[in-house]
Amino acid sequence: MSILQHVLITGANGSLGLETARYFLSQNDAWKVSLGVRAGRQERALALGEEFPGRAQVVHLDVTQVADWQAAVEQATQQQGPLTALVNNAGFHDDALLANMSAGQWASVLDANLNGVFHGCQAVMGGMMRQRYGRIINVASLSALLSPAGQTNYAAAKAGVLGLSQSLSKEVARMGITVNTVCPGYIEGGLPAEWDAEHRKGLLRQIPMRRFAQPREVAAAIFFLASPEASYITGVHLKMDGGIL
Repeated sequence: MSILQHVLITGANGSLGLETARYFLSQNDAWKVSLGVRAGRQERALALGEEFPGRAQVVHLDVTQVADWQAAVEQATQQQGPLTALVNNAGFHDDALLANMSAGQWASVLDANLNGVFHGCQAVMGGMMRQRYGRIINVASLSALLSPAGQTNYAAAKAGVLGLSQSLSKEVARMGITVNTVCPGYIEGGLPAEWDAEHRKGLLRQIPMRRFAQPREVAAAIFFLASPEASYITGVHLKMDGGIL
């Protein structure tokens, strides 16, 4: 495909989002990257933009806000050209046993991890349908497939992302738009700071590969699914867990 490639990556100030953006920029000069980050959390994303001038820009984006999505997509397309790919990576977890979970904990996690994906897919859909080409990659989690105790909100949200993606993939397949999900397990650099060495060792014993994923490994899978070469892959849930499941 000869047209310019332009991807919007959400949560682009975190370890996975930032590494994914760097991977796109370093692998192919044809790619331009818009880094969707909430105001006040943009330091590392801004630094990456300075490292790749003219090819990477930061756009303000709170993924839970429809107006933010509309403004971010408009800004991105005006400055970098039509979007050919979207990576819905933003999200967080707020763990608790269901008996003790507040309504706010439930709602905020569903809002960021599931509603944000819905808003993002809808925001880019019109442009992708007009150009009859697009790649949407939604970052879910192994928790969607192997749900741990204490994550009813997060597991439900990420399982919802799988269902949303598979249904949407069928709706837009004939228009040259693919929709896939990546389900990472534990990622080095993305583990909670409060996990001590003993807890990490216990988790490693559950992983047949005996190591956590590197952000670059997940970024490479996302990059492939966003490429023109992945044109016949859609509705897929790609687990990346070192063999846990």
